[in-house]
Amino acid sequence: MSFVTFGEIMLRLTPNNPVEQLVSTTQMEVGYAGAESNVAASLSLLGNDTDFVSKLPKNPIGEAAINSLRRFGVSTRHVIRGGERIGTYFIENGSSIRPSRVIYDRSNSALAAIIGNEFEWISILKKKKWLHITGITLALSEQCAQECVDLAIRAREQGVKVSFDMNFRRSLWNDKSKARVIYTQIMNHTDLLFANLGALQDVFGLDFKGSSSILKTEKAIHKTQELFGISNHAFTIRELVSASLNTVSGMFLTENELHTSKSYCVNIVDRFGTGDAFAAGCLHAVNKGLNGRETIDFASAAFAIKHTIRGDINTSSEEEINNVAKGNIQGHIQR
Repeated sequence: MSFVTFGEIMLRLTPNNPVEQLVSTTQMEVGYAGAESNVAASLSLLGNDTDFVSKLPKNPIGEAAINSLRRFGVSTRHVIRGGERIGTYFIENGSSIRPSRVIYDRSNSALAAIIGNEFEWISILKKKKWLHITGITLALSEQCAQECVDLAIRAREQGVKVSFDMNFRRSLWNDKSKARVIYTQIMNHTDLLFANLGALQDVFGLDFKGSSSILKTEKAIHKTQELFGISNHAFTIRELVSASLNTVSGMFLTENELHTSKSYCVNIVDRFGTGDAFAAGCLHAVNKGLNGRETIDFASAAFAIKHTIRGDINTSSEEEINNVAKGNIQGHIQR
């Protein structure tokens, strides 16, 4: 096994009509997703051996969540069963000048209520190359935050590299100062950091000046390296024209070499899970031994193409992502 991810997979409910509002919909589409499970699924679809670790209630909904990952080839053998409920989130896709919206219903979920020593981490981490965790799990409960900190330390002790996606969610944190303390603890044990300008502003109050988002991001990457000593950084860059139209790109710092991808102007089908697609693309490229330029080109192409796919998971193949990276973005019909 190459990768292990730890976090919460949730029940995702979205109006059947993609642009209908939650207040008026009468029919909902059911799915299962979460930041870490999205990364696991994308990595598996790209041909990697991947384990997803979590806790889910022992009922048909919990089983459906597990089955949703098995269909993508993700190993769920370390998902433990118990707890009262699965976390749920409702998505309202934006359009034009109306922004997208997320409503969480995840208090007291099975994962949020974990206790110490529920997971056999020594066995789980054995023969793994990478552990991937995110800031979302840190926000679920004090137990989850401590589990992630301990896990990052244990992973490095066992020779497993740690990737951490800051993934700050304002609605899940009552006190940013607590987030800052916990994030710092994780980042002190991180080998590859995923972030963006917004996350650095929210968690650490860092603001960067510049004439473009690319110049601001370049300053942010170097500042983060200075503050935390992390050798590898992968940042997403996003310019919003509207809820339906964004320009996206990425930046990768490794061994003091900085690489910026081309920019993609994307018409958005589904905004959710795009950062996870970027993380999975980057981890896949790094694991294959691609250089910095090849890595950010692949990760940013995965980031861009996910905006065109409904649902949280980037189901694109390596070939499809590479085609975008090579500039095949005109949308010609393939026959």
